[in-house]
Amino acid sequence: MQKLITLFVLFIVSLFTHTGMAQAQTASDWAATDNSRLRLISQVEAVGTTPQITLGLHFQINDHWKIYWRSPGDAGFPPSVEVAGSNNVDRAEIKWPLPERFSILGFETLGYTDETVLPLVVTLKNPGEATLIKAQVSYLACAEVCIPYDAELSITLPAGDASPSGEAHLINRYQVQVPTAGPAMGLSLQDVQFKADGEKSDAGTLMITALSNAPFVEPDIFVEGSEMLAFGAPEVSVSTDGALALMEIHVEGLTFLKKPFTDIPLTLTLSDSSRSAEFTGAEATIATADMLALADKLPQDRTSQGPSILVMLGLALLGGVILNLMPCVLPVLSIKLLGVVSHGGGHTRTVRLNFLASSAGIISSFIALAVVLITLKSAGVAIGWGIQFQHPWFLVAMAMVVTLFACNLWGFFEVHLPEAVAEIGAQETHVHGLGGHFMTGVFATLLATPCSAPFLGTAVGFALARGTSEILMIFAALGVGLALPYLLVAAYPKFATKMPKPGRWMVILRRVLGFALAGTAAWLVSILAVQVSDIAAIFIGIIMVTVAAMLYIHKRLHRRYGKLDWIAVAILAVFAFSVPDTVGNGPNTETVKLDGLWQTFDEREIHTLVKDNRVIFVDVTAKWCITCQVNKALVLSKGEVYTRLNGPDVTPMQADWTKPSEVISRYLASFGRYGIPFNAVYGPGAPNGIALPELLSQDIVIEAMDKAAQITQ
Repeated sequence: MQKLITLFVLFIVSLFTHTGMAQAQTASDWAATDNSRLRLISQVEAVGTTPQITLGLHFQINDHWKIYWRSPGDAGFPPSVEVAGSNNVDRAEIKWPLPERFSILGFETLGYTDETVLPLVVTLKNPGEATLIKAQVSYLACAEVCIPYDAELSITLPAGDASPSGEAHLINRYQVQVPTAGPAMGLSLQDVQFKADGEKSDAGTLMITALSNAPFVEPDIFVEGSEMLAFGAPEVSVSTDGALALMEIHVEGLTFLKKPFTDIPLTLTLSDSSRSAEFTGAEATIATADMLALADKLPQDRTSQGPSILVMLGLALLGGVILNLMPCVLPVLSIKLLGVVSHGGGHTRTVRLNFLASSAGIISSFIALAVVLITLKSAGVAIGWGIQFQHPWFLVAMAMVVTLFACNLWGFFEVHLPEAVAEIGAQETHVHGLGGHFMTGVFATLLATPCSAPFLGTAVGFALARGTSEILMIFAALGVGLALPYLLVAAYPKFATKMPKPGRWMVILRRVLGFALAGTAAWLVSILAVQVSDIAAIFIGIIMVTVAAMLYIHKRLHRRYGKLDWIAVAILAVFAFSVPDTVGNGPNTETVKLDGLWQTFDEREIHTLVKDNRVIFVDVTAKWCITCQVNKALVLSKGEVYTRLNGPDVTPMQADWTKPSEVISRYLASFGRYGIPFNAVYGPGAPNGIALPELLSQDIVIEAMDKAAQITQ
């Protein structure tokens, strides 16, 4: 057996030796100053075949210093770039992420602090050829004083596949913060009007009303117009349901204009927390009586900012309970069922403490997940429910654990947690193995949270759009809801003790449940085939089968398990974790294989299609979302819904969230959602979209499509 392990390890090592690839140089040296530093980074390792590539101007700025946005406000000037001296470069254009607003002594400026990346879209003269990019960058850094800087940066990219570089995620993080042409992200403008100041001919008030699919949280708007004009920070009023915001912006400099303000085209960048949309060519009209009345009314009506935290806690608790009944819990039914039947004939006190330990594991896991999401949100990373399933390392870890769990149920080995873990609480309770039950709750939670449930999505959306305390409270309530079946057994332990005592039937049941867990492991590996590559999934599957075969052979040979056996399993696990990075067969792009029905999701295209009076059905899905697959199998691919989706006036779009995508994360956030399944219907009767519930039915989808198809006059 040891020879077999040695040969397998040598085979894996040789495979990794031949498939490993060195990464190209994709970042210039830093150009450092006393107050900032700057470098040029590339999103790809080679130029590929497309006419454009994306680079990034990566700024790191000292505390209390800032650089400026494209329209800096009352002072400053924005960074600029020239590409003279480059080879195979036609032009380069900076894309501007949403800025911060700085209000000091009545002066308004817009810019960036700490760290930022300005995406730089480079158009090539000859796509596919090696390219030298030389960038001459000028920028102004300001604190109490302002200092202009110049930097010369360069990167050479070879010809070849445009696989993602090590800097791709950093650039993507800021690329998705570039405002989308509106209406977008659930944001739209309702009206733009202007009221002249009756006392000062040089001033007036720009009055803008905006609509949002999800309740407004922190609405703001950045106005660009003539260089002669100065725009103040908006005074914002929000309707009680959070769906409408009125923004009043003080305008000065009117006497410098050669034509009326209402003839000046404006660029309006509407933002709300992480969402943003840009509207170009907007022109104001003279303020109407209705607009003036709204301005007087809204501040008085602004008594509520959506539902209270108590209501959301109730929805979170209910959502956690319903999650127990969703298809997503199929992978952990084996664990739950075994947890009940294994206590047949047991002592009441032991059963109660074991199920309380499992409940504690579930609730602690939800709190830990909340802490992770809080950390990611603070770092500016797009967050969502079930995002752990987007990462290959998590899937490999779960596949390995599930495989070992299945082998344990089949009787291939007996596993003992480290004593310090297994005996948690033993001294106080005199019940052994509480740590093991706690870890069972943790394991069950991790596998049961890949997709959303009714009420859960609403509660999670509320929490993630707010602060740390709300996130912790909502996720704790979700944990209590998911743990409720365990808590009920703890409250009424006779439900478990009345089960038949373990015997021959228990051995058979364990084997059956072991095959159910083996199916879960196969499902996890199949997700890796989509996220990484088919070959990577095959290798990981071979490793899992080898682990199971090794444990079975040891059992058949009646050999005692020593440290060497588990060292071999650990080595195989290390190789499994290495596979996604070394045996991938292509770039980690966001393209997906769609059948003839679906088009790839494009939010900008949605609004174009709506103008043509078409109905658009958006399906946000993922391979790891079991509820998504159930919706497709039972609703979207059957009956009248399938017929309508194939109709000439309907465009079905699919957004695949199997891999991380900040574009999709922001789209979900525009509806106040952070998990899937998610579906929305657009049309002339619903230009901003109608969000559908997590569980679909024929009637729900048809009703939404009929409403969206109505042409408003």
